[in-house]
Amino acid sequence: MPPTTDELLELTVGPVAHGGHCVARTDGRVVFVRHTLPGEKVLARLTDTGDDPATARFWRADAVQVLQPSPDRVPDAWPAAGPGGVGGGELAHVSLDGQHRWKAAVLAEQLQRLAHLEPADLPGGGVHVEAAPGDDARGGLHWRTRIELVAGPDGRAGMHRYRTHDVLALDPAAPGGPMPLATEAVLALADAEGVFTRRWEPGTRLELVAPAARHDTDAGAAAPSPLLLADGRTWQGGRADLRPNARRTVTETVTTHGTTWTHRVAADGFWQVHREAPALLVGAVLDALAPAGSLDGATVLDLYAGAGLFTLPLSDATGPTGRVVSVEGSPRAVKDARRSLHDRPHVELHAGPVDHVLAALRAAAGASGGLTHADAVVLDPPRVGAGRVVVEQVAHLAPQTVVYVACDPAALARDVALFAGHGYDLTALRALDLFPMTHHLEAVATLTRRP
Repeated sequence: MPPTTDELLELTVGPVAHGGHCVARTDGRVVFVRHTLPGEKVLARLTDTGDDPATARFWRADAVQVLQPSPDRVPDAWPAAGPGGVGGGELAHVSLDGQHRWKAAVLAEQLQRLAHLEPADLPGGGVHVEAAPGDDARGGLHWRTRIELVAGPDGRAGMHRYRTHDVLALDPAAPGGPMPLATEAVLALADAEGVFTRRWEPGTRLELVAPAARHDTDAGAAAPSPLLLADGRTWQGGRADLRPNARRTVTETVTTHGTTWTHRVAADGFWQVHREAPALLVGAVLDALAPAGSLDGATVLDLYAGAGLFTLPLSDATGPTGRVVSVEGSPRAVKDARRSLHDRPHVELHAGPVDHVLAALRAAAGASGGLTHADAVVLDPPRVGAGRVVVEQVAHLAPQTVVYVACDPAALARDVALFAGHGYDLTALRALDLFPMTHHLEAVATLTRRP
């Protein structure tokens, strides 16, 4: 008889796979196992065997006992995210060096399998994952400036159990605290507002936001003000602020390459969550564009532009004689970007699906506001990637350089293969660990048009 959910299996664990798990096999069946490491021998509890275990292509399991540990195994930094726990800390049992090797292996494997690029043929001779500044000193903890919680049936704030809608309450007295990935400022906000001691209306969605402080401020400069939203309402001093003009935005600053840019964005909108990510990514994008020469007077596209993280620095790089075309699907994010860019007439903000907006701009070629060519393109698509239509539209504009910011290795590899078909080679690649203790990573890929 095939096993059932909750049954224990003894498994010898194989290589890592995209998604935060490793691959094991039992009687020829693939089992994706979380909370383990390659080479380990574990007892694993089956968590998903499909509708019919006998015919399912694969099963899922959690390692609940380690019989032979890997040298990369360390004490779990977030037990609440362990087997049967909340999502979001699936690599908390792995050393930081081990996490970097894990993520490098996944990115290299996806580029090999989907983009047909052998590891030795990659820029730099392979994938090398970089830690964000300060993460090694903090042990990979306290980096998230934004945390989302939900109140369970008992009103206690918590997070969803992995791959379920069940809410598990977070214990403020737990070793390491209830949210060890949150910055100290987020934890202080939670404590000040009684997030974990108060009983909320079941189902209440809580968003805790504490923008990272600038590194170049004077000692007496005020830190950015944190904000708690409960179902979209500002919560301050232990009560909801019901005023129509209650603050729902935060100020984010990005300092790199000797310049500071300031953004005012919706607290519950999209913004990079790692305290160092905005500056690190802006610096990486500007560095990737530098080999193409000065951007002064250039036409640059910023696709999937969000609240303008890259648009604002690009507007400085092109200067008033250049043209920056920003495209973003979220009207609220475009509204946020307009706050920062309203005084820059050489910047155009377009709200709408990227493929639709590009099609309209290209159709208007020759007319005012039309688009026939771009000198450079920056794109930061969602986890599904840009896709065939957008890649084709970008290639038709014939930019010399495309800088692709990716949050998913498989999507990046698929799109790199599509760009290769249009005459673009992967000439530089940076892999950045902006999500310690999780399987996620960010990559900045530079694609250069062949002569």
